Amino acid sequence: MPVTTDIVASYRGPGRVVRRLLDMGPREDRALAFVMAFCVISFIAQLPGLARRAHLEGLDLNMLMGGALLGSVFMLPLLFYLLAWISHFVSRVLGGQTTPYQARLALFWALLASSPLVLLNGLVAGFIGSGPVQTLTGLLWVAVFAWFWFSGLAQSRRASA
Repeated sequence: MPVTTDIVASYRGPGRVVRRLLDMGPREDRALAFVMAFCVISFIAQLPGLARRAHLEGLDLNMLMGGALLGSVFMLPLLFYLLAWISHFVSRVLGGQTTPYQARLALFWALLASSPLVLLNGLVAGFIGSGPVQTLTGLLWVAVFAWFWFSGLAQSRRASA
């Protein structure tokens, strides 16, 4: 299935989508593509808020965008790989049999599947600014991301059993 169809399907049943991805076999290129796509989308999502900040505070937009690009596209993937390794380690300590690839896929897919809400949060940051609406959209993203991630980890545990 196309990635966009899988993203929509994740909102109906994230575990089934992760299960289907796991059944395709371990492919690190797919996992890397998922995390890099999310990082690029998160960079794009920051742009409206950065433009608003540059306008209101009289800052140079190019400098803000350069910093966001460095953090989002070059450093954030490394952080996500570390987080996936930690989640795999915690799963093993708790008695799970997940492989490192399964932990990475569950995390990276949760990030990519929740990316429409990251874009919404970026639009709210750009058009409305910080406040209760942005806080609510951020909390909504965190809740959906956690739901997708933990559902994916649960499917990974079932796949390993």
